[in-house]
Amino acid sequence: MKVNSHHLTSLSKGPASSFDREGRLRVGRETQEGQGRPQGMCERWCRLRGNLLFIMKKPQQRSAFEEVLVLERCQVLESTDNNNGLLIRFDSGEPGVYVECVNSGEVNSWLVALREANSEGLTNRIRHLRTQLMETAGNSAVNSVGNAETTVVDAVCPAKQSPLEFSIDCRGLSIGHKEKRPHAVVQVSVINTQAHTITNYCCTEIVESTSDPVFLTGVCISPDHPFTLDTTLKLTVYHAKVKTHDTRSCLGFTCFSIRDLLRTNEPQLSLNDCDKYIYLFVCVLSSVFRSTVCKVYRFQTEASRWMLVREQMSESPLSSSLPKQLLSCYIQEDMRRVQELCDLCDLSPYWDRLRTDVIAHYSQLISTYQETLTELNKLTGSSCSFKASCSKSDRYLEFIPVNLHTQRMQVTCSRRTVWYDVVTVGAPADHYQGFKHGGLQRLLNKPDSDNKSVSAAYCCISYSPEESSRAREVLSSVSQLQPLISGLTEELLQAALEVNSQRLQNILHSLARRTEQFVHALKDELVKNALLALHTARPAYHLSNGHAHVTHGNGTGPRLSSANQDGLRPSIRRQESIPQHTEYDEEEEWDRVWANVAMSLNCIIAMVDRLQERENRKQEVTSQTQNDVTTTSHNTDLSPLWQEQLLPLVVTLKECVSDAVERARCAMTFVLLQGAAASACHGQPLTHRRDAVFSQAVSTVCGGVWVCTELYSGLEDKGFLLQLCEVGLITQFEGLLSTYSDEVGMLEDMEMGVSDLNRVSFKITEAKSEQPTDLLPSVTGLRPLPSETYLLVHPLLFNIGINQQQSLAERFGDSSLQERINLRSCEMLKSYYKTLRDKLPNLSKRLNGVRLTSCKSAKDRTSMSVTLEQCMLLRDEHTLSKEHFNRALDCMRREGCRMENVEKNIRSRKYGTYGKVDT
Repeated sequence: MKVNSHHLTSLSKGPASSFDREGRLRVGRETQEGQGRPQGMCERWCRLRGNLLFIMKKPQQRSAFEEVLVLERCQVLESTDNNNGLLIRFDSGEPGVYVECVNSGEVNSWLVALREANSEGLTNRIRHLRTQLMETAGNSAVNSVGNAETTVVDAVCPAKQSPLEFSIDCRGLSIGHKEKRPHAVVQVSVINTQAHTITNYCCTEIVESTSDPVFLTGVCISPDHPFTLDTTLKLTVYHAKVKTHDTRSCLGFTCFSIRDLLRTNEPQLSLNDCDKYIYLFVCVLSSVFRSTVCKVYRFQTEASRWMLVREQMSESPLSSSLPKQLLSCYIQEDMRRVQELCDLCDLSPYWDRLRTDVIAHYSQLISTYQETLTELNKLTGSSCSFKASCSKSDRYLEFIPVNLHTQRMQVTCSRRTVWYDVVTVGAPADHYQGFKHGGLQRLLNKPDSDNKSVSAAYCCISYSPEESSRAREVLSSVSQLQPLISGLTEELLQAALEVNSQRLQNILHSLARRTEQFVHALKDELVKNALLALHTARPAYHLSNGHAHVTHGNGTGPRLSSANQDGLRPSIRRQESIPQHTEYDEEEEWDRVWANVAMSLNCIIAMVDRLQERENRKQEVTSQTQNDVTTTSHNTDLSPLWQEQLLPLVVTLKECVSDAVERARCAMTFVLLQGAAASACHGQPLTHRRDAVFSQAVSTVCGGVWVCTELYSGLEDKGFLLQLCEVGLITQFEGLLSTYSDEVGMLEDMEMGVSDLNRVSFKITEAKSEQPTDLLPSVTGLRPLPSETYLLVHPLLFNIGINQQQSLAERFGDSSLQERINLRSCEMLKSYYKTLRDKLPNLSKRLNGVRLTSCKSAKDRTSMSVTLEQCMLLRDEHTLSKEHFNRALDCMRREGCRMENVEKNIRSRKYGTYGKVDT
């Protein structure tokens, strides 16, 4: 530090009244270990004046001082091993000064004097006096300084989890040559005052050939780092070599604590070893994401005003949680299908062999998925939420999306703040199985001789994908309605026991509604046709040379007898066997089954009406001829009569429903057997591949919907909520893959994965609490997920190859795959916009969709695309000046979040060859 020695000498002299405190102290330097009382302490006369502590050999006024301590950016601590000792420890990391009072009575007075000597102590005293004045005046208002200080201190409190951000300017830098100007860069370091170490934290971009650099890249202190108010930062300004980016010479540095930064009224700090200064602007913003990397910039608009840009990249907690849920769903679904296939009982030899193959196919998938799920459950720490690009071919990680991140750009200009979000992820593809034979689109459409032989042998039994989907819906409906009907019948009997007429009618109304839904589901023509097809696949059918003769060992189920219909009670007649040479009509039998359900319900309704009518007549007679005591006794005797009358009818209804469910389940399982057989013919790897690609795609789109965009900021937007309910949500994948070599297979995988998202829907519910586990989405449904009347997703994929391989493909190869994908997505986008315009004509032209950008590993080409688009948004929406466009783009690519993403994936701050694209 440059000082005026004559001025300091004059300050050290003078009468005792000119000093805050003076006296004898033993003085010594703190040891390197920082422990215990230092050796060789000397007794000196010490005089405190303001924030200067003069250390002198003798107390005479004419005596020269040996040393002077500037009590700024330091802490005065009581010694732990000596009651008379005090330790002055500096934030710069230099060894502290140990002072020891001659007698214990002076310790407290010296401690207070030294602590109040610096500007921080003065500020504390001013604040204390201001508080006392406010309390005395009864004024609860706080001035602007107090408000600003309170807000900033709360912002760095761990409970708030908010980052601290500031930008840097320099003025008057010089490298000692009049004609040359420095290429300035600022290195930000963290000083550990306990261990006396310095750790590099971040740095700005290089600003070339100027003595007054304005750095666009700011400093963001993330709440994830163990910073406190007492953490010391060191800013060092270097003159750098532009081509090699190597530092060459230090131009100066400054040190300050975060507490100093937040409390200073003057946003400038002097550089040590030079006469320059730095401007710091503090901006506090909230943070809501996991493992967040933040970068801040300030760019100039065309109106020569500054805009603050905050770039944030975060991992998604869904990267592993959703794949694990999906694997559990796959395992449960396949185990259920195996059991349903076993429940089909005897089949003809051909169909039995087919069933055996399908069961073996499912069993292999179950075993593989259980092993994968076990390995995923072992993951801990950062590996749970992030899959690096170098791990994309890992066997046990193939269900997890590659390098999935949410990137948000926040722009603040003219007191207006706008957010732009994008999800970046490696293209959903199965890198573990590879792309030697292409991707899903090619493999699924590949001609298969086994499938042709199946179709030729049993061309009369064939079901379309739409029929298979309807079969799943029928299975889902009857499985949900059966327990509801059973529960309502139990409630009906309880109400009959209580002789509660009103409750009985309410339950009966609900039972009738659920039963009508059940019967409506069973009347589907697909169920009837499937039962006939299943009948032809039985062994007895083939033994009779093609004639429909059958033996039913498990009976034909409940059947109403017309002779007993007047008694309102169906009789159950079970046929133990039908003669083998008797014509058997399966269609007529199924009509009887679901009709029995409806007639059983009608019997219950009629019985309830008859009992209530009988009760009403008895009450009228009782009120005229009997007293209250007799009436009470009569009601008590009536309750078991009601339950006894209803019990057989309820049992019959439950048996009819159970029989209908069993037959419908067998029929629909037979429908699904054909599709399962086709999957088994393709082989287990193909089903595995599609499941893995779908897992990556659905995890990505869930992250986009749940984390990054409208569901946080749009739930209060009535127009957006109406759009979600009426039309659904656009999710647009921007693919940057080439149509060359292995990337063709990746694009074919991605196309199928995005297409499968058409059957995904979201149901938005209120969370039980604000705990992270309660806020995570959950997965239900079948493979693929059936569409529901919730929030529908409209996935689109537009691909444009931007590397050298794509140039070769367009010139010498084939780019028809890209053209077909883009044309199809364009038509879907037009259809969505037309629906949106028809249903919501007053909505804005913006579609409020989710944007997702992908390349091979979301590292190089994705970084180029995202940064270019961000700068284009700043130019088009926020009037970024043309002069600053290229510099802003270069700044984001060199020092922004995408460079951190590259280092996170490959441990090197260098883009690959794919990153070299024209902008």
